[in-house]
Amino acid sequence: MTTPNAAVPSIGRRVLAILSLLLTALLVAVVVVFAVRNLVWLAVALVGVAVTVAGLWWALTERSPRRVIGMAGMAVGLLVIGYGFFSVDTDVSRPLLATAVVVAMLAGAAVSGRIAMAPDLNELDRLLDTGHVHPVKPVLICNPWSGGGKVGTFGLADIAAEMGVEVVFLDHGLDLAQLARDAIARGADCIGMAGGDGSQALIASIAHEHDIPFVCISAGTRNHFAQDLGFDKEDPRKGMIAFRDGAERFIDYGTVGDRFFVNNVSLGVYATIVQQDSYRDAKAETTEQLLPELLGQQTEPFDLQFTSPEGTEIADSFLIMVSNNPYVWGVSADVAQRRTMDSGSLGVFAVNARTGTEAAEIAARASLGMVKGDPHVHEFTTEIFEVRSLGGTAFAGIDGEALTLDTPLEFRTHPRGLRMLVPDDVLAEAEKRRARGYSPRGLWDVAMGKRPAAVRGGS
Repeated sequence: MTTPNAAVPSIGRRVLAILSLLLTALLVAVVVVFAVRNLVWLAVALVGVAVTVAGLWWALTERSPRRVIGMAGMAVGLLVIGYGFFSVDTDVSRPLLATAVVVAMLAGAAVSGRIAMAPDLNELDRLLDTGHVHPVKPVLICNPWSGGGKVGTFGLADIAAEMGVEVVFLDHGLDLAQLARDAIARGADCIGMAGGDGSQALIASIAHEHDIPFVCISAGTRNHFAQDLGFDKEDPRKGMIAFRDGAERFIDYGTVGDRFFVNNVSLGVYATIVQQDSYRDAKAETTEQLLPELLGQQTEPFDLQFTSPEGTEIADSFLIMVSNNPYVWGVSADVAQRRTMDSGSLGVFAVNARTGTEAAEIAARASLGMVKGDPHVHEFTTEIFEVRSLGGTAFAGIDGEALTLDTPLEFRTHPRGLRMLVPDDVLAEAEKRRARGYSPRGLWDVAMGKRPAAVRGGS
């Protein structure tokens, strides 16, 4: 599905982005030229410039209350610049003129930058304007054991019945995929899943196969998929409104071979943990217990190889994770989350090292964002990715489900290929997270004729 913000920026947008960047650069030049006579006040004025530009960016790209904070930052920054100017030159007219020039350039940069970024910043408005879907015969499949019994705890079946949604319970001995296909055969025009990430991915794949919308109800333990979509993962009841009045949203999905995934595929040490019988009932505890042990005992790297975007052959991998849209790593409000679910790219994160102990140290630093430039850490986005092994097979954890797959493994992204129904507030929350990914690089991207970084995805 093609959308306005998926298009290459127009010539007009590129010109305005370039103008905004040039005015910002000239603003800095004016400050340097005027205050260079006194290095102390030059430093003060440059601090003011930094605060002003940061505030300007928040005012341009954020929603309230962060937009208000950005505007306040701009005001404080301008006061600091002005104070520096007046401290350098006692002739009132010259500092006043310089300050006026700075304000004029800032206004020009703000207006041109806002117009250049507007199609992407207004993505939420576009999504909400696409209309809402009202299914005639929706079906909700419930896993009564998932998340410690969230389906029963939150009364999801009763809520569904009141809304006119058919409820189908998964029971011992029943095939989840067959339940979904039977519901569609009975005429379901929308299907939802109240369960964990693995079952969400399975039902989403069947909905996609039959070209009907999918509804995610966050009734699992971790609910990573729901969280990254913008749902309140602690209260699955809030997602139920999508069956009655859902906004249509198209997100990416990934495949490894012919297998569908919505979160990630892990290979190496984490995939080995997923194979443990205890993992399904106690994922966090099992990972915490076994990860240091496995890495510490693993003296030889796993039999996994891949080629980096630069064309370098990488072997000795202890960990490879391929995600449907890139995760944010390091210290951030979105750490280990995805800022966007429709970037049209896979996120790849891999660690290679000589020993498991070294790999564990690298992974620990990566979690704190302390591995920039580390040659053993590989993080990039791509549309197609291949993993090879000499042994011909590899353990894999696909959305938390343990499998053994034949290699080579080919990963692909399918941009905006999954049709979903979500509540309006979920769209709003998703857009807030996406906006946090904008940086001045986004304006540079537009100037260069690319989609902004926050839309393409990336940390």
